[in-house]
Amino acid sequence: MLRIEVVQALPGKASIVRLELPDGASVRDALAAAGIEWQGQKLGVFGEQVAPDARVADGDRVEIYRPLEMDAREARRRRVLKKR
Repeated sequence: MLRIEVVQALPGKASIVRLELPDGASVRDALAAAGIEWQGQKLGVFGEQVAPDARVADGDRVEIYRPLEMDAREARRRRVLKKR
């Protein structure tokens, strides 16, 4: 059995689901077991983007990446304007 975590960051909170899956399970299997909708979003394991069919290993953290609300340059510009 593999022990993994599925992490999803939502605006204002994060969701962490701990699972036990059979050997040979994929990222897709982990997301299905966690009951998380992920279609159209990028996926990763420990910060490295992976395909839904990638195999998970014991101790992995599966991550669901949501789109950025704004690019880094725009966020920096807004912070500077706010300080003035």
